[in-house]
This record gives sequence, structure tokens and C-alpha cells, in this order.
Amino acid sequence: MWSELTKAIASFKIPADWIGIRVVKETAANHYVRDGLPQSNGKSTTQGAMLEVLVNGCLGYAATNSLELPSLQVAAEMAYKQALAASEWWIYPFRETERPKVVGEYNSPFLEPLDALCPGEINDLLVRICHTLKVDEKIVQTTASVSTNQKESWFVSSNGSEVYQKFLSLGNHYGAIAQDGAIVQPRTNNGWQAHCYQGGMELLHRENLWREVQQIGEQAIELLTAEECPTTRTNLVLAPDQMMLQIHESVGHPLEIDRILGDERNYAGGSFVNTSDFGQLVYGSPLMNITFDPTVDGEYASYGFDDTGAIATREYVIKEGVLQRGLGSLESQARTGVPGVACARASSWNRAPIDRMANLNLEPGNASFDEMIRGIEHGVYMESNRSWSIDDRRYKFQFGCEYAKLIENGKLTKTLRNPNYRATTPEFWHSLIQVGDDSNWEMYGTPFCGKGEPNQAIWVGHGSPVCVFANVEVFGGGK
Repeated sequence: MWSELTKAIASFKIPADWIGIRVVKETAANHYVRDGLPQSNGKSTTQGAMLEVLVNGCLGYAATNSLELPSLQVAAEMAYKQALAASEWWIYPFRETERPKVVGEYNSPFLEPLDALCPGEINDLLVRICHTLKVDEKIVQTTASVSTNQKESWFVSSNGSEVYQKFLSLGNHYGAIAQDGAIVQPRTNNGWQAHCYQGGMELLHRENLWREVQQIGEQAIELLTAEECPTTRTNLVLAPDQMMLQIHESVGHPLEIDRILGDERNYAGGSFVNTSDFGQLVYGSPLMNITFDPTVDGEYASYGFDDTGAIATREYVIKEGVLQRGLGSLESQARTGVPGVACARASSWNRAPIDRMANLNLEPGNASFDEMIRGIEHGVYMESNRSWSIDDRRYKFQFGCEYAKLIENGKLTKTLRNPNYRATTPEFWHSLIQVGDDSNWEMYGTPFCGKGEPNQAIWVGHGSPVCVFANVEVFGGGK
């Protein structure tokens, strides 16, 4: 692949300042079972190349699904013409320094290849999960799915870059819906589509899988007779699977520099953060330490290089509550002078890279779960996201969870259903009063972070311990 792509760049008859080619080959498989009956088994492969050309300070793009030299040449010429036409109105003149030479390789860690189980064996596993979830006749629906993905990418450039990356990932999701008359309650493994990781088929062989599956079914039944979450202001304790959504929506998206610049305002919205806030804004309490870290083994959005070749490194975006840097690519960093990260990412071969969060993690503190609960006189503990709503500036939000427990006098007591909470982003993160330790830090991932025009749904990962927030407004369903 290297020699063909390098020869292609050398053959292009266009007076460009810089040329890059990113080739992506991706094979995805999906298996879905409902109520113990297989519903779908699918497999797809896509392959193509994105040509990127720098001319007079402007970048142009064109994609092709053929890797033959004539097709690459046509795409390069289209990208060149696009950049040349746009250069008359550029907002910021980019230079070759935004595309430095880089050489390297990244491979997802795994123990078993993704084809270690055949589709029939995967279906048998999913059927058994559905049957195990049905702990009672009031379980009216069970679902289980497995999705696997193998992606390879090659990146070469006219200034000598050569980057190869291979990603293996697996997602396993299951859930039950319980009903008793007009009361309907869902329960899933950690919220919708949150159980995604890099690795191989070993991810299906979790030690406590069957106990976890049965517990999900039992909790769905438990919720039918649970009390409604009270409406009050109290201490809120969030499990890592809900912290995933909290970090994603109220930290990740508002810190994407292209949103702050207004590039996403037409579709995905803007941000309450300004470029002048970096290095100064007190985003949350001193216990808030958020890292951008694509280097974590097994986390869903780990990688060695972003899609422009920038080397991925672990960086604090918020340290001791103070905003340090944005989720901005080399291009966004050049435009704003704001420090950023290696986050120019594209969802496919036919999409241009844009500013995207990747692994965004809340670093652990020093409190065990039992210590946190023992120190609370009154509060609510919530798990697993069920619903979310946040305004287009990522400022005011309302989130709902699947499962909750009342905290009374340092103990988890009654189960609560339909738990919700709401706040503004600064108010909420300033109310952070305890952060769990390594023993309760967990990571999750989802393939469905949407952004960009045309839309790009991309992988993200988030890790967090259990966290305690003081004086948060919580409420039940229908409020």
C-alpha cells in the first residue's frame, strides 16, 4: 500500500503546497436478537481514499472508492480546484506546519481475533442472554446484540508521512423491559450502547457476565414496585456509566474548538466557552481533573495518531477545576492560538477530519464507594443513562437514569424509579465534592457521537469513578 500511495502523490500534476492521502478499509458485523429470536445478522465492508490538498493557505478535499491511480488523480485534481477556488475567501491561511511529517503505527490490543466465534455461536450466546434476562413473566421484551469492527487506515503525505493504524473493537448490549399495567420500566447493561471497547472476542467472555445479565432482569422487575424519585435538592451520586454521558455532553462538546469558533453552530450548536477562557476559566471544583487520553489500552477511542497524522498524547484539558486546553486539532490551534490535542478525526474514508473528542476521562480521586455513601446523610444514587437533553450552548441540561437508590444516614436504602436531575454546566461541576478512587473507576464507549455536515457518527470513550455532587435538583418522571 505504501509504495502505491507514494507513487500516486509523486504522479499528481498539480502545483499544491501539500498533499495527503488517507485510505480506510473497514469491516463491520452486527448480530441482534429480540425475545430469544434472531432478528438480524449483517456484515459489510467499505474501502476508499480521502485526498487532501493545501493550496494558497486553503485545504480542499475529495474522496474516491477506487484506489486505482486514475481515480486518485481525479480526486486530487478535484481537491486542488476546490482549495484554489476557496482560497480567495479563506478565514485563516493554513501552512504545511499544520501537517507535519510523521511516521508510525498503532494496533489495538486483543487476545482473541474477531472471527474466533462464528455467527451461529454468537447468536447462541445472545439467545441465552435473552432467556436469562426473562426472570419473570412481567419481562415483556428482551434484547441482546453484538457488534464487531475491524478498521485499517493508511496515511501518506507529500512531505513524507507514513502512518498505519489497525483497530479492533466489540460492543455487547442487552436489556429488558418490564411492564405491570401502565408502569413500564427499562433496564440495560450500563445504558444504551455504552458497552463498547477496543479488543477481540475475549470481551464477550466476562467473568461475571451471567450474574450481570440476571441482575439486569431482576432490577427491571424491581423498578415496577419502586417509589418514584423524590423532587428535591440533595446530594447526587453518579455511577461511572452515567458520568460517561455527563462528561460527554457538558465537557466534551463545549470544549471542541470548532464549535467555539462557530463552525458547528448551524447544525450541532455552539458553546458557552470562549477562546479567552482557556487558562483562566474555573470550570469546576478543584477535584475536577479531566484528561484527553487516546493512549488507554482497550478504551474505545484510543489511537496513536489522529487522521491528519498528529501524534496522540495524554493531556489535561481541565486541571484542578481550571480550563487548560481545548479539543482542537492543529488547524484549530493555529486559528485561535489556544492549546489543543490530536483530535482531527473522520468517521469514514469519505469524510474530512474535524475536531472530535476521543477518550475524555475524569481522573480518579481518593474515596472508596463505601466511604462516599457513609458520608451522606441524604442523597440519591443513580446509574445508567436513560435520556438526555442539553441546550445548543452546552450550558443547561436535564438527564434521566434507569435505576436509583435513596441514600439515608450513610446507607443505600429504597430503590427509586424514573430518576432525573438538572443543572447548568458551571453550577454542576462546581458542586463536585467527592471523586472516587481507582477501585470504582470504569470506562465505557459509544459509536454514536454525531457531528458535522455531512454527519459523522464517531467512536468516543469516557472513563470516570463514582462522583458526589452537592445540592443538585433531582426529580421523578413527568416533572
